Amino acid sequence: MVPGRTVDMRTGTRSVRVRAPGKINVSLKVGPPREDGYHGIASVFLAVSLYEEVTATETTGDGITVTVNGQGTLNLPAASIPLDRTNLAVRAADLLAEVSPGRTGVHLDITKRVPISGGMGGGSADAAAALLACDALWGSGFSRDELAKIAVDLGADVPFALVGGTAVGLGVGDQLTPAISKTPLHWVLVTSDYGLSTPEVYRALDEIRLRDGVIPDPQPDIDPAILGAMRAGDAAGLAPLLHNDLQAASLELAPALGDILDTGKAAGALAGIVSGSGPTIAFLAQSSGHAAELESLLGIEGLQATSVHGPAHGARIATDFAA
Repeated sequence: MVPGRTVDMRTGTRSVRVRAPGKINVSLKVGPPREDGYHGIASVFLAVSLYEEVTATETTGDGITVTVNGQGTLNLPAASIPLDRTNLAVRAADLLAEVSPGRTGVHLDITKRVPISGGMGGGSADAAAALLACDALWGSGFSRDELAKIAVDLGADVPFALVGGTAVGLGVGDQLTPAISKTPLHWVLVTSDYGLSTPEVYRALDEIRLRDGVIPDPQPDIDPAILGAMRAGDAAGLAPLLHNDLQAASLELAPALGDILDTGKAAGALAGIVSGSGPTIAFLAQSSGHAAELESLLGIEGLQATSVHGPAHGARIATDFAA
């Protein structure tokens, strides 16, 4: 039997369950718009211990269907996620089916834990999990590198969700270079009851720069001190280095995020940053105990707070993690 593939003894139906992580951008620098409409970036991606879960089950038909349910710290109802071919996990399975001779019909059941439209790559994690699950279900036999090449067509965050850990992302985020970062860093995530559109945040950034006469670096890069602090697990040293070019745009679109950042700092966070395009905010803590304390204090303030750590592993099938 293919590793990770289970069989329902009553029906003979095969299924595979995969977990993939959300991420935060510890640093994110954004260049000007390119001719293709995208922006060049330089980012440090950190996978964190908040996981999406996808179960792929073979069906008798030829198509791909999907259901979504939510658990944990969702900031939007799962009903807001498309259940058609615009769903990123469905697109992932469809791409893999095109190059998999053993493909069957498949149903994808997605359990959401990463905030929806929260700047943490939850949809990308779904796509990464779907790729790995369908690869195991169909016995396609693709390597992680081969799956990552397929994943590039699904967006810059999908290849990273496959590999996890810590990585530097250049280009549009698809040029990944793994970085050494083994000592856990502890964070508290604060989610919101609304989402922000990533394209809208990028447009707002361009407008702010035009308004303020800011000319961005056409080839942004990463401060090596960030990687040094992460390699050493030096939370205090990393705190002043957190950076996100999109933060100003997110704050302009959602001014209440500024109040949350102030609340976290007053509660003792080493630093706070909008994650990606937001609205999720990541607060850096000194230790796991400090993160637990910070989570409690932010909860008392009425915020939806969850402590996590990173780096976390990339997409894994069920045999590789505890149920």
